[in-house]
Amino acid sequence: MNIYDFSVLDAQGNTIDLKQYANKVVLIVNTATHCGYTPQYDDLQKLYAKYESKGFEILDFPCNQFGGQAPEGIEEYVGICQTKFHVQFKIFDKVIVNGPKTHPLYEFLKQGTNIRWNFTKFLIDRKGNLVKRFDSKDAPFSFEQDIINLL
Repeated sequence: MNIYDFSVLDAQGNTIDLKQYANKVVLIVNTATHCGYTPQYDDLQKLYAKYESKGFEILDFPCNQFGGQAPEGIEEYVGICQTKFHVQFKIFDKVIVNGPKTHPLYEFLKQGTNIRWNFTKFLIDRKGNLVKRFDSKDAPFSFEQDIINLL
């Protein structure tokens, strides 16, 4: 099993088959706009801009589970990310990452260990396999070499 076995909803409510990210290095992140880690959006966008042409993608999944720090509707959420943080990578619909209603993709990614907070990051190789998990406090550029190694 890998991420290509899952489908998700994008911010417009369309079903997206993650197989479309085959042969890409992917970083999956659960995010929020009112979190102490929200400034990581700047470095995430810089990493995306730096490596997108080499096959790097970031998949952003807003989550309101941690302190209600993503309270906006999805349309407003996307607008904030694009206007304030100049995000150009794909933002998906809000997800639940812990508990009985956890999105199936996140059940797979977590591998039995709950997500502690917003901006937990999962690095996926070109074959759709989970390679590494990074905590909220792990700044995006702290694992740049891990991305480069997979590219």
